[in-house]
Amino acid sequence: MTNNSVSSTARVLGAGLRALLVLTLVCGVLYPLAVTGVAQALFNDQANGSEIKDSGGRVVGSSLIGQRYDLPLKDGEESPAPDLKWFQPRPSNGLGSNSVNTQYSLILSGATNRSGDNKELVQWVTDAKAAVVKDNSTPTYEVKPADVPADAVTSSGSGLDPDISPAYAELQVHRVAEKNNLDVREVEGLVADHTTGRLLGFMGEPRVNVLELNTALRNLTRG
Repeated sequence: MTNNSVSSTARVLGAGLRALLVLTLVCGVLYPLAVTGVAQALFNDQANGSEIKDSGGRVVGSSLIGQRYDLPLKDGEESPAPDLKWFQPRPSNGLGSNSVNTQYSLILSGATNRSGDNKELVQWVTDAKAAVVKDNSTPTYEVKPADVPADAVTSSGSGLDPDISPAYAELQVHRVAEKNNLDVREVEGLVADHTTGRLLGFMGEPRVNVLELNTALRNLTRG
């Protein structure tokens, strides 16, 4: 190889190395820092995961991801029973439970993809409606099957919907009040305070974030 060839190869390699270093600096350092800085400055809450904190400042979850409120699983039970002192979210059938990283007990996001006339789905809805009627009826308040809204017996497309309808939240008020020794009007006030209307007055549906509502309920019962 001639000296000219060696020199030419060195120049090409040098140019390539300089380009790699510049692109690494710009795309791998400066750009991420700029995006992170803008996100933290303008969208701090969203950039940090839309966290919800309790009255003590402890992070209890994200407003974007639904949580379940269940009792500890007992021997012989296939699934835990709901803890009825809390407002309950939508059913979370999803795609089943996590079987890959068993260190965490997770429900995988996803829909059941069953048709409206699927026998298994019909049975799920029938059983869920009966459970909602039974669980939410109290000595002074009777829930009728016709009172049960659709979101109380069906899961969302993701299976992890953080919100329920105001109708489902209101249906649970008497049971939550009784289980926590609270006045019904006090619990109704919590629901009203945590009901979000339609975006811009016409987009979407009114909704209640279950985690935010239960966090307020926890703060109230601790107070």
